[in-house]
Amino acid sequence: MKTITIREAREGLSHPEKMFAGDEEVLVVRRGEPVARILPVGKPRPKFRSLAKFRASQESLSPPLSQTISEDREDRC
Repeated sequence: MKTITIREAREGLSHPEKMFAGDEEVLVVRRGEPVARILPVGKPRPKFRSLAKFRASQESLSPPLSQTISEDREDRC
């Protein structure tokens, strides 16, 4: 990962094809603290599982939470 300062980024924006042409990401820092990350266009985004697969992978509560809430409400009345 390439690291540049805010000043270098401002100067490089006049020729972005030269400064950001590589296949690596660029970290922009101000006083040593990261403020931005510039990613190359060609990198694919990470694939996320579908919500249905995630829900199927989770354990179900026994008894169901809806039953527990109903019982708690009945106890309050």
